[in-house]
Amino acid sequence: MTSSDELRKRREQEAIRIRTSLNRLRGEQRASLKGGETAVAFVEERLCIGCDQCTIVCDDDAIEMYKVDMVSPLIHVESNQKAKILRADCTGCRLCVLACPTDAITMIDR
Repeated sequence: MTSSDELRKRREQEAIRIRTSLNRLRGEQRASLKGGETAVAFVEERLCIGCDQCTIVCDDDAIEMYKVDMVSPLIHVESNQKAKILRADCTGCRLCVLACPTDAITMIDR
């Protein structure tokens, strides 16, 4: 039978393996993303959940949140937040793309 210490060690090792794998994947993803002065971020409104993660990582203040009506038959909320990219302020750094949990933000050509 597996002891609780052995189980804890296995979980810690598995957590390290998963974290390493995710970090490698993020590095590959970042390397394959277009960016720089020739690119600008774009938000797919239907995928945006209004979590505000993109505004936290954006050093250029190129993202603002705005209110839209909630489109859900299950939840009756007056408004929902969505992200909007300010194209003139966006430097194409790609941080918002990497921070978005729903992949709502992509980089497009200016």
